[in-house]
Amino acid sequence: MSKLGLIAGNGRFPFLLLEAARASGLEVVVAAIKEETDPEMNDRAAADPGLRVYWLSLGELSKLIDTFHKEGVTRAVMAGQVRHKQIFSSIRPDWRLAKLLMSLRTRNTDMLLGAVAKVLGDEGIELISSTTYLEPMLVEPGVLTERAPEEDEQRDIAYGREVAKGIAGYDLGQTVVVAAQACVAVEAMEGTDATIERAGALMRTLDDEASTLSHRLTVVKVAKPKQDMRFDVPVIGLRTIETMIAAGATCLAIEAKRTLIFDRDGVLARANAARIAIIAAE
Repeated sequence: MSKLGLIAGNGRFPFLLLEAARASGLEVVVAAIKEETDPEMNDRAAADPGLRVYWLSLGELSKLIDTFHKEGVTRAVMAGQVRHKQIFSSIRPDWRLAKLLMSLRTRNTDMLLGAVAKVLGDEGIELISSTTYLEPMLVEPGVLTERAPEEDEQRDIAYGREVAKGIAGYDLGQTVVVAAQACVAVEAMEGTDATIERAGALMRTLDDEASTLSHRLTVVKVAKPKQDMRFDVPVIGLRTIETMIAAGATCLAIEAKRTLIFDRDGVLARANAARIAIIAAE
């Protein structure tokens, strides 16, 4: 039976990919990141003889390579977020990663993960697309909810996509929050949910009568112009919708064919109940 290496970050993404890979008949060797991966991974391993889990810390690149070599892994996938602030503040690099970091021109996420992928490739471990076994979860173009975006939301989407594409091109983030064609919040290291929360908090500080901004927030999330589907693929789930509801956001625009929706039925049911419009465009 073929083996797949799974480098697991946080959230449900690693578990969904694990289920899809096992359903395809693959044995899976999980490199679980101590700072990120849900401990539930141990329960999965205890119940599944085709799954082996090894726990390692961020920065232990040599241990990752040695583990995959020991298990005979030649193909691997990254799934689940590793928070940017973890990468750039909590990381304790071993000698191999320290050498890699010193060679980088810039230390943005794409540059770092791309370099890690090259090191793995040089060691005979091919890093494949994180959507390889999850193609049905990639969203198709169109309005996904009962309510379509209204005219003011459509204007915010158009403006937000332009801004989001700009910041994504610099690998700063992939999400912006807009109100009345004004940019309220831009994602950086804090992640999408924190960006939405920050936008909601800012809007609550505005004086309703004095403000010239509409208090209806539109969230725009895009892929990078040269998105590497091996890592950092745009993902939305129930938590995204719950965060939008708490922030007072009424519309979500995502990129078709390059965004994954987890628990699609649950996401759309919750969005419809809250009268949130979701649209996917190419």
